[in-house]
Amino acid sequence: MRLELDGWLLVSAVIVIAAIASVRIAHRTGLPSLLIYLGLGLLLGESGLGEIHFEDAILAKQLGLIALAVILAEGGLTTNWEHVRKAVPPALVLATVGVGISIVVLAAAVHGLLDMDWRSALLLGAILASTDAAAVFSVLRRLPLPPRLAGILEAESGFNDAPTVIIVILLSQVNVPDPSVWNVLVTSVVELAIGAAVGLAVGPAAAYLLRRVALPASGLYPIAVMAIAFLAYSGAAVAHGSGFLAVYVATLIIGNSRLPHRSATRGFAEGAAWLAQIGLFVMLGMLASPSELPSAVIPGLVAGLALVLLARPLSVIGSTALVRLGRIGRVTWREQIFLSWAGLRGAVPIVLATIPWAASGHAGMFNVVFVIVIIFTLVQGPTLPFLARLLGLSAEGEARDLDVESAPLEELNADLLQVRIPPGSKMHGVEIFELRLPSDTAVTMIVRDGRSFVPAETTRLRSEDQLLVVTTAAQRDLVERRLRAVSRRGKLAGWYGESGD
Repeated sequence: MRLELDGWLLVSAVIVIAAIASVRIAHRTGLPSLLIYLGLGLLLGESGLGEIHFEDAILAKQLGLIALAVILAEGGLTTNWEHVRKAVPPALVLATVGVGISIVVLAAAVHGLLDMDWRSALLLGAILASTDAAAVFSVLRRLPLPPRLAGILEAESGFNDAPTVIIVILLSQVNVPDPSVWNVLVTSVVELAIGAAVGLAVGPAAAYLLRRVALPASGLYPIAVMAIAFLAYSGAAVAHGSGFLAVYVATLIIGNSRLPHRSATRGFAEGAAWLAQIGLFVMLGMLASPSELPSAVIPGLVAGLALVLLARPLSVIGSTALVRLGRIGRVTWREQIFLSWAGLRGAVPIVLATIPWAASGHAGMFNVVFVIVIIFTLVQGPTLPFLARLLGLSAEGEARDLDVESAPLEELNADLLQVRIPPGSKMHGVEIFELRLPSDTAVTMIVRDGRSFVPAETTRLRSEDQLLVVTTAAQRDLVERRLRAVSRRGKLAGWYGESGD
């Protein structure tokens, strides 16, 4: 279907508006919005209502990698380092050792069950080994999870794209002998080291310059940050390193620095990431051929079940065992179960599946991966809140960031937190002064039964209250731990040895 420029603009605007409206549906149902976007792409494709012909796997791969870089940049900018700091060691092990275990286990399973040759089996394992940052960020940030568990999942999804991209590219090269395990390991380590070095160089330098360069308009700061993110990505790629790791590390550093107009920058990045997600998923939906998908359902179900029930759990068990042996943290069996089920797949595997398609001209593996993502995201996404409650991992009373563009807060180096008191919390009945918060922290407002009021020191808290707490950045971690401790053991939490960690 041929359209003039104005026609394309009209179609694009309608798609974006429909995609934005669908976010509300996704939020209510617990489904990742990617499924709705993929559906829009299928409707617009050659076999749908739109009859738009899009079959360029090479262009889809290039655009997909750029969109993933934007999504990772937003993930880095909006990730709270204090929340994920303790989660980084297990997340790094999951993103490296766990990826390797997942690839080998899934490859062995599909080699035996689907009679797939070893190179194709390893390629499929590598494509599906990475959890998706967009899916994880959109689903898990709505779940009230303990900070460390949420941090592991977020950091893992940011780190594990890099090694999987390297392995998929190595295995997708046609007319090239099968790479040895040693070659894969050396190449991966070198590219990851270069990517990390670029990110560690660009991030602090950019944060330093942005704090000291007075730009003439506030709107220039978000643009500068996104340009710096692509500087890190492209710089690492030119140096034959991992651009994904570079952009995530650089933006993680920038996002946790005290920058001018920080909230506006994060808001701009979030909007850019949403637009990238919408464009990416709609494009991938148009790239798929619905007439070819039925033949991929059985292989997709077999490979997906092997991934969810075998490869992912074994990768989590192996990684957490290594973490425990290395004395860099402990992951309980409940957390291991949740980590196994919460390894969501989304755009990343589908984009990675375009790499072998672009190299060989065959879309068979793309169709299998497309089916796996749709079916298992549909199953896993909505069940995560229920599983968290079943395992006793739901943490509804956790303090959450409130992004408010407020010059006084920035000048005072302060943070604004929102705390909801869930049913059963020991914070019920505690008076404000009994919270024993630091002197430079204040509960500024309480929302109760739909009404808001400014509390006094003797105001008694109740279940379902929502608190607005203002604290300095230096005291934020202490405040969160104190609120967590009181919620668990009451106003005498310290006497019981409860520190809120």
